[in-house]
Amino acid sequence: MARGTVYVVDDNNAFRRSTEWLLESYGFKVECFSEGSSFIASYEKSSSAPTANSPACLLLDVRMPGMSGLEVQAALHERNLRLPVIFLTAHGDVPLAVEAMRRGAFSFLEKPCSDKELAIVIEHAHARGMNGVAHARGDAEVRARLESLTARERQVLDLVTEGALNKTIADRLGISIKTVELHRSHLMEKMAAKSLAHLIRLTIQAHG
Repeated sequence: MARGTVYVVDDNNAFRRSTEWLLESYGFKVECFSEGSSFIASYEKSSSAPTANSPACLLLDVRMPGMSGLEVQAALHERNLRLPVIFLTAHGDVPLAVEAMRRGAFSFLEKPCSDKELAIVIEHAHARGMNGVAHARGDAEVRARLESLTARERQVLDLVTEGALNKTIADRLGISIKTVELHRSHLMEKMAAKSLAHLIRLTIQAHG
């Protein structure tokens, strides 16, 4: 029995094929598209909102010819097509990922990511899709975590979400790289963040 549907939109043929084989091996139903416009047309024509019986999510490349990933995300919103979006990028563009998540993306992953990590994030995205209010749970707890950060940890957090490297953060705050690493470790622990993407999502959630 399929575990849910994953729509894959990426202009790289080899990546689409390998990802389709991988996700099908995990039991997911997979539909692949080489461009955003063809996905939008297909999904708009045939889709209904994901449900408990048929969860779905979108695995979406950021940079593609034609519609970019952000443009596909915007088109979904404009058409009121609700679908958890996982952005996948080879560029490590954290500010772009932050913008995508502020627009409602579920998460982002950097290529290459591990097979297990990809499957887990997809499972979580399916769970989000099955419960439209899931993201609202625990907002007060997340805000409390954010408020528990020291002033310096908040400064480091702000720079991390801007995409600044540890060396840049150290230079801008006038502290050592080792101290930056320590602050990052502490704030990740205080925010109960499992990854950079999770940290960004929690930060956005805390700010409403």
